[in-house]
Amino acid sequence: MEILSFLAHGLTVALTPTNLGLAVFGCVAGTIVGALPGLGPVNGVAILIPLAFTLGLDPASALILLACVYYGTMYGGRISSIMLNIPGDEPAMMTCLDGYPMARKGKAAEALAISAVASFVGATLSTIGLTLFAPLLVKVAIHFGPAEYFALYVLAFATIGGVTGANPAKTLMAAAFGLALGTVGLDPVSGTARYTFGIFHLFDGFHPIVAIVGLFAISEILVYLEHAHGTHPGAVAVHRAYARLSDLAKAGGAMVRGSLIGFVSGVLPGAGASLGSFLAYAMEKRVSDKQGSFGHGDPRGVAAPEAGNNAAAGGALIPMLSLGVPGSGTTAVLLALLISLNITPGPLLFQKQPDVVWGLIASLYIANVVLLLLNVPLVGLFTRLLTLPMWLLLPTVVMVSFVGVYSINHSTFDLLVMVGFGVLGYLLRKLDIPLVPIVLGLLLGAEMENNYRRALSISGGDASILFDSTIAVSLYAATAALLAIAVVSAIRRHRRR
Repeated sequence: MEILSFLAHGLTVALTPTNLGLAVFGCVAGTIVGALPGLGPVNGVAILIPLAFTLGLDPASALILLACVYYGTMYGGRISSIMLNIPGDEPAMMTCLDGYPMARKGKAAEALAISAVASFVGATLSTIGLTLFAPLLVKVAIHFGPAEYFALYVLAFATIGGVTGANPAKTLMAAAFGLALGTVGLDPVSGTARYTFGIFHLFDGFHPIVAIVGLFAISEILVYLEHAHGTHPGAVAVHRAYARLSDLAKAGGAMVRGSLIGFVSGVLPGAGASLGSFLAYAMEKRVSDKQGSFGHGDPRGVAAPEAGNNAAAGGALIPMLSLGVPGSGTTAVLLALLISLNITPGPLLFQKQPDVVWGLIASLYIANVVLLLLNVPLVGLFTRLLTLPMWLLLPTVVMVSFVGVYSINHSTFDLLVMVGFGVLGYLLRKLDIPLVPIVLGLLLGAEMENNYRRALSISGGDASILFDSTIAVSLYAATAALLAIAVVSAIRRHRRR
């Protein structure tokens, strides 16, 4: 009953005219960004973060806007997968396997409708899980001290940096580079300037939002310019999405199973929507593919991965809000937004700023309904966006990025830093070095260092305090196991090649 009262309070925050309008706008913008091939949720949220600062939104409104953009990109990623066989982002790759064959058979409308309903089921079930389990995780997190948080941050770097990348060495190298960037600025204990080279603008370190917009938005523009992306003429004309009740009923089990698998994948730091989508499809194929129809346009092959990747999106918010550890690349960007707004995610967030947390959770329920209503009758509009030329879209992205970053501190130096990070992000992409671990190092590096120093201060310099508690030892054991899995997987891939 207590959770219901908190959720009712969140609805009073989410249903204000301003926040409701931001939620609808975020859903539309997110669907558009998700439908465009290659952008995905991380880039979509990063591109639109400056808009929150430009509009001068309060923390609750800013988080509601970008969380709805996040959910919208997860919905929109399926459109180009089904219509063009080009996934809008990584989690949508599995939707191509059966979605595009359905479109080739003249069942594009059915595929789009089934994927929309599956996305709704997955996202709604994961939001219910977020409502129920995030407060429980908060109660456990109260027992965490500096040593336990340090171990948790080590686990976060090992999972996101070492497991999600195809090359663990490159992803761990990127995480280490992000940690190095996090040390720029004044030393938190002595106040000594570190790696500032006498530039007083760097005394506060690199602003996370400036770095993220540069790494993702500006580098994405440079990549598009290099490859000269333009129109794609291969989209099939679809005016609206519709499906028979029998088709939806047939895929109902796949939606529920995919949602459960995706939610668990989302809660695990570093697993994310890509793993949730893959596991949901693989499990459904094992359970349901009795006639070898998967891969040839089976509706269950569309429903399972779509439910899985959207459920993972909600699950990834649980560790971010409860522990301050992002469960995916997109939640790492949302974490940067919270830190920039002077909000500290973690156990005390639910007590000190319930408006932010419960307003966000309530808005996610609203976003799911809005997205379902948008994605069924208006799918024709979104499919036509696939043919828009990049010369029309790129100037808008550039304008939003520059105006938004300048509005943070009204500093032209921030614009130069953003461009610098954009060039850096472009070069790292050319070298196949992932950007998310860099963001994670920049975000969590300072807190990781602070907890390490607090722990040593409590023990009088005795490093054994880092291994004294059962929680810390368990986290280190999980870290070692995950790193071992990553190394073994990399060796197997190398041998197969």
